[in-house]
Amino acid sequence: MTPREITDHGLQEGEDCFAIATIVRTAGTTSAKPGAKALLHDDGTILDGWLGGGCVRGAVRDATLRAYATGQPQLISVAPEEELAEKGVAAGDDMDGIRFARNGCPSKGSIDIFIEPYLPAPELVVFGTSNVGVRLVELAPQFGWAVVNAAPDDVLQPKQNGRARYLVIATQGTGDIAALTSALGSDPDYVSFVGSKKKFASLSTKLVATGLDADAVASIKAPSGLDIGAVTPAEIALSILAELVEAKRRILAKAAQNG
Repeated sequence: MTPREITDHGLQEGEDCFAIATIVRTAGTTSAKPGAKALLHDDGTILDGWLGGGCVRGAVRDATLRAYATGQPQLISVAPEEELAEKGVAAGDDMDGIRFARNGCPSKGSIDIFIEPYLPAPELVVFGTSNVGVRLVELAPQFGWAVVNAAPDDVLQPKQNGRARYLVIATQGTGDIAALTSALGSDPDYVSFVGSKKKFASLSTKLVATGLDADAVASIKAPSGLDIGAVTPAEIALSILAELVEAKRRILAKAAQNG
C-alpha cells in the first residue's frame, strides 16, 4: 500500500488505526500470490487490495484485531486441516511466532500472511501548568506521544481510533481533586500524580468520600516518575516520561501474552 492509497481512505499514520497485510508465501492453488497486499480497517475488514477469497478473511480479521490489541505484527499461516495435522498443529495454535488457521475451502491451498499494525500515537494528557507539567508537555512529543495540556476541571472527550490514554496530574495544589476526578472518569489506561505519597493519601480519602471507586483511586501511581534522583522540574519530567514508557511497554506486553 502506498501513502496515497492509505490517505485516499481518509487514514493518517499516527492518527488512525489501520494495518497492512502482505502475502509472503503460498503453496498449492491460491488466488492471491506472494507480494499481494491489502489495507485493513480498524475492525479487520479489507478496505483496499487483495488477499484472496473468503478462505482467509476470518483469519486475517482475527489476526488484525490481535495486532491492534498488542501493538505487535502478526504472522499467520492459513492451511488445510490435513496440512496442519502433518505439522502437528491445530487451528489457533502458535508455534515459532506463527499463528495457524484452517483453510476450509476446496482449493486446499496454503497462504502465509504478515500483518503490520499502524496504531495512533498514545495520548498523554497532562493536567496543570506547573513547571513539571510544562516541561513534560515540551519533552513528550519527541518520544511519540500525542500531548494534550488540560485544565484541572476539563472534561475529556471519549477515546477515539483505538488510541491509548495516559494521564499525569501535575496540578501541584491547584485543582488536584478536580483533575483527579476528571482523569478517573475518562477511561484511562494509566494515571499518575505528581506529589508526595502523604499528599496523595490525603487526596485519596477525599476522592473515595465523593463516591469514586476505591480500587480505581488506588490504581493511581503516586508519586509520579521513576526514582532517578531527579531534582529540577526538567529532571522530574524526564523521570515521569521514563515511567510512562515503561508502563506503555508493560501494558502492551501483557496484551501480547493474553493475545
